[in-house]
Amino acid sequence: MLMLILAVISVGGCKGKKISRPTVDETYPMPDTLRVATLYSPTSYFLYRDEPMGYDYSLLRQMAADKGMEVDLVVAPSLQKMIEMLDSGEVDLVAYEVPVTSEYRRKVLHCGPENYTHQVLVQPKKGNRRLIEDVTELVGEHIYVEAESKYQYRLENLNEELGGGIHIHVIDRDTLITEDLIEMVSQGQIPLTVVDDDIARINKTYYPDLDISLPLSFPQQSQWAVSPVRRWLADSINAYFGQEVPRRKQAELLKRYFEMAKHNEGVFTLDVSKGFISPYDNYFRESGRASGIDWRLMAAQGFHESRYDSTRVSWAGARGIMQIMPRTARAYDLPASKISNPRANINAAGRILADLDKSLSKKVPDPQERLKFIVAAYNSGLTHITDAIALAKKYGKNPEVWSDNVEQALLMKSNPEYYSDPVCKAGYFRGRETVAYVRKVMDFYEKLKKKVPRGS
Repeated sequence: MLMLILAVISVGGCKGKKISRPTVDETYPMPDTLRVATLYSPTSYFLYRDEPMGYDYSLLRQMAADKGMEVDLVVAPSLQKMIEMLDSGEVDLVAYEVPVTSEYRRKVLHCGPENYTHQVLVQPKKGNRRLIEDVTELVGEHIYVEAESKYQYRLENLNEELGGGIHIHVIDRDTLITEDLIEMVSQGQIPLTVVDDDIARINKTYYPDLDISLPLSFPQQSQWAVSPVRRWLADSINAYFGQEVPRRKQAELLKRYFEMAKHNEGVFTLDVSKGFISPYDNYFRESGRASGIDWRLMAAQGFHESRYDSTRVSWAGARGIMQIMPRTARAYDLPASKISNPRANINAAGRILADLDKSLSKKVPDPQERLKFIVAAYNSGLTHITDAIALAKKYGKNPEVWSDNVEQALLMKSNPEYYSDPVCKAGYFRGRETVAYVRKVMDFYEKLKKKVPRGS
């Protein structure tokens, strides 16, 4: 079982009893430490640049901080396992969207923010193609979905309701998964697919050229869950999220995870014909001398991280020219007040890159090949790259070569079959952006090496 224990900083702590498993519904004060289970997923919990993130995780962290509690977080292998952990008293709360159905009502007591999802049609907005606005217009259309998925079953039922005519193409999930199909719609490789609207909303932040407005199913409610014998805990969580300030913070998190763009927008080109790259070349050179990293590689990263905008703040909270995460900044003694300072930001990035080089030196002995791994780890976090190296080795790919080997293993980490593999320590990861980032940075770096001297 994959397990990760994280502590949310205590800011005062309640002094009531610790939770012990009761046999009847009783009233207890909130505990000092809340034992919580969740799952790796693109919505609930994941690591990004080695920092824990996710909508449910962020809600949980906010609640714990406001109530002065610590959290012991266990990442379980499945929803069924989390329900068993609730029943046995091993955990107190499941911070994951548990469907509100008759099946689960018999097993858990739902609580916390109500979430409603429904299946939607994912279609492109490109060109002169008219958008499909009614389910009856699906007749004659070709739609691609994962084999034996709820999307396939919904389409088959819908096709029967309409009297036939929908061309349903099922894809082996060992080959492609939902996120792959969404990307393929954006790129024009397939015409249509179907996904849950929360997954569609997250992916639209990467692919703004998609339309996800047509629902294909009734809404399904889901919430967090506690054991039925802990009604007092459910009542306390419901009371917390019923307050104005937590509701406002919840709205901010919804916007952060499901609406904020997660890509650099616009076209931005550089003229390096005069031998300089950016207004910060001197800082890149200074950091390069101190770290041993080619300053032109760092400049290439700075371009793709922020377009050299020192005020940029990403959806994840990364800041400055080199988009350094707050937790990473603290680890490198970079104060919050200086994290956006160009010189301090670039110098910290140099130290991060040097440490990544050292960490990866034994796994990837060739220094030139290792540069791709270093750039990838800077973008994704080191743990996801070491996971990808382990997956590559296990599944017959070369763990010391990035292109067509470890990069492919990194893409596998968006598939539950692979990110749940025992060799993976960091769970789910959306590898598409990192793979594209490495390609763009290395291409730009090669151009810079030809046109801009490294110098001293």
